[in-house]
Amino acid sequence: MRRAFPVLCVLACISVAQAQTPDEIVAQAPKSDWQDIPPSDLLVMRLSGHRQVVIQLAPDFAPEHVRNIVRLAQAKWWDDGAIVRVQDNYVVQWAGRAPHPSLPSQASAHLPAEYEHPAAKTPLTPLPFTDSYAPIVGFSAGWPVGGDGQHIWLTHCYGMVGVGRDMPPDTGDGTELYTVIGEAPRQLDRNIALVGRVLDGIDALTALPRGKGEMGFYREAAERLPIAQVRRAADLPVSEQPHWQFLRTDSASFARYWQTRANRRDRFFVRPANGVALCNVPVPTRPVSLENRTPR
Repeated sequence: MRRAFPVLCVLACISVAQAQTPDEIVAQAPKSDWQDIPPSDLLVMRLSGHRQVVIQLAPDFAPEHVRNIVRLAQAKWWDDGAIVRVQDNYVVQWAGRAPHPSLPSQASAHLPAEYEHPAAKTPLTPLPFTDSYAPIVGFSAGWPVGGDGQHIWLTHCYGMVGVGRDMPPDTGDGTELYTVIGEAPRQLDRNIALVGRVLDGIDALTALPRGKGEMGFYREAAERLPIAQVRRAADLPVSEQPHWQFLRTDSASFARYWQTRANRRDRFFVRPANGVALCNVPVPTRPVSLENRTPR
């Protein structure tokens, strides 16, 4: 009996020592578990000071809003615009130059309320944990979603990009966009059109001074960070196009990844949580060179 405890301790220590971290699982994911993001779904925002933000658009969830955003980018709507709002633990918001020009002829001022999506159109990889905002949560085609069995919808996790709007029935036209920079404001789910997420450069936004005006808006034009240009990646020269992938959320690697985030057993952790919130499972993404994109 005296030997049992040391033996069990050794086995437990070996188990803990060998447990992988989420980052290790992602690093070891085979190439086949990664999916390329087409340049047509990437938006490149270049800020003053040579800072760049890359955004992945979500046309399957908000096709009309995304179509408008692409048309606005092609019409150079945001060129010489600015970051106009930075609200602590909430959002960063940007807009075109002031006074705002009229919408380009190919863009629409009135769009449908693209706040939810028929569940039957897209498969769902669910998380088996209770959520405060939706009966079902999980991942659909690489995106964090909530659901109720009939519909699914994108969720306001960190880095998600949404469309600024006025009071209902206004749904926003895509001319003013924001990204989440704090605790997930999930109460906004199904109330605003979410159109994408920031893949790269969010540090350039989160580090900005907070606005002192109402709701974090800058009071003075001089406080605003200028936007040099916003372009769809597919409209840039090939040499300037960024290339990104996301870890497929229906892959075995992603299943191991979220399970490990819910039950951390690597050496730092004393007790695994046995649960995880949707927005605490960020879908892994990575930049890739053109020659290393996944063949299909």
